[in-house]
Amino acid sequence: MNQYLESARYIDSAHPAVTAFTAEYARGDDDRERAVALYYAVRDEIRYNPFLDFSDDAVFRGSACLETRQGFCIGKAALLAACGRATGIPSRVGFADVKNHLTTPALRERMGNDLFIYHGYTEFHIEGKWVKATPAFNRRLCERFRVKPLEFDGREDSIFHPFDADERRHMEYLRDRGSHADVPAEEITRAFREAYPVLYALGGEAAEDTFGEKAG
Repeated sequence: MNQYLESARYIDSAHPAVTAFTAEYARGDDDRERAVALYYAVRDEIRYNPFLDFSDDAVFRGSACLETRQGFCIGKAALLAACGRATGIPSRVGFADVKNHLTTPALRERMGNDLFIYHGYTEFHIEGKWVKATPAFNRRLCERFRVKPLEFDGREDSIFHPFDADERRHMEYLRDRGSHADVPAEEITRAFREAYPVLYALGGEAAEDTFGEKAG
């Protein structure tokens, strides 16, 4: 389990901002309770935003989410895993390809489709087993789009709902890409460049917009 407890390049649990955030929010009497508290802190204190400059290596790093108070699924998953390690819980990141049936027009235009490859989530080793936790969508964003906020109890996997609050198709998991001790950023970057050429062509301009703050 050592590799899931050590600070890494992207799951940078030794970063001062991560240790401070962990100390503030890791409340509870055992690993399960602390993992749950950290999950809700990362989910709601860090705003989800997929309009980022993915050519910037920092978007994959946990501490960068804290510095900007925003991130997309992979950055937020890395942050949650870093917080888990900072409090002594073996933690890693996992990835899957998902189809978002409720993609906004603006996001679809930039991505070119509704397939999210390498959707990221965190895995904690708690009470003798690995459990998934998906902190991507903050509560305010979920309410904005009438998506059911994901809850986490530290015992059962917390992954995206197949339907939203109005019973429309939401997320469909298509492919499991496995678990990693750190974010495989180079591998993901290559895949993103091939899958989302329009988004990559924007470069730094992609980060000038926000998601969920206005219609579309």
